[in-house]
Amino acid sequence: MFSISFFIGLVLIGIFAGFASGLLGVGGGFLMVPLQFFLFTSVGVDPSLAMMVSLGTSLAIIIPTASSGAYQHQKKNKSIVKPGIRLAIFGILGGFCGGIIANISPSGILQIIFAGLLFIVALDMLFGYRNDGEKALIDFNILNVAIVGFLIGIISGLLGVGGGIFLIPTICILFGFSLIDAIGTSSVFIAFTAIGGLISYIYTGLGVNPIPYSVGYVSLINFVLIVMFSVPMAMVGAKLAYKMPEKRLKQIFAIVLIYMAIKMIGFDPISILLGF
Repeated sequence: MFSISFFIGLVLIGIFAGFASGLLGVGGGFLMVPLQFFLFTSVGVDPSLAMMVSLGTSLAIIIPTASSGAYQHQKKNKSIVKPGIRLAIFGILGGFCGGIIANISPSGILQIIFAGLLFIVALDMLFGYRNDGEKALIDFNILNVAIVGFLIGIISGLLGVGGGIFLIPTICILFGFSLIDAIGTSSVFIAFTAIGGLISYIYTGLGVNPIPYSVGYVSLINFVLIVMFSVPMAMVGAKLAYKMPEKRLKQIFAIVLIYMAIKMIGFDPISILLGF
């Protein structure tokens, strides 16, 4: 069923997704999901099944990948661990709920709403005059942390991503985090939050027997090969994040946000380029 080109594709996914995870504090799901989908459909897997396995496997890969990035970040910035864990406590529950929702209902309306929010945040990062880290809109208290963590967790499970792509701009705007602190905090957050979504994808896929060497909607072959490269590359990306000026990080992150927004409204540039 699997060819040499399939395995080479998994290695490339691991390299690029891992680097993005460490550099930007995201899980890398925005790359892993569409690229895994392409690989599965290229070897004859039904598209609907390919998407569910891509989502579930992406969340499984995010856990060790984000953990390696988080470890590297906390070596440079000890202040990221506590807020990351506090947010993640509620994010795990949200991730589980999001995974269940993804399995039973379409998410088209939510995707349009999220896409609009991402465009706004991306424009703010590129052209806004607000300085992150100087003024918080709300306090970082237990109620606000619970609401933000749970909602980002739902998005994580629903879309098969770590949630960092949403968490980072959210805590910069609402809680006044600097971008580099938000990236580190996000790495801690998504390492835990992906667990909730992963459990739901394993549970809902247990009776499906989707593809060889899988547990629920998680492909063990994809997991092992991608993680072998994503984990070390996440550490490389995390180191680079502290050497880049914050303005450049904002520009890169804004581009990623715009890509995600376009993808959510049904136009995936990577998918179009790869022909699916």
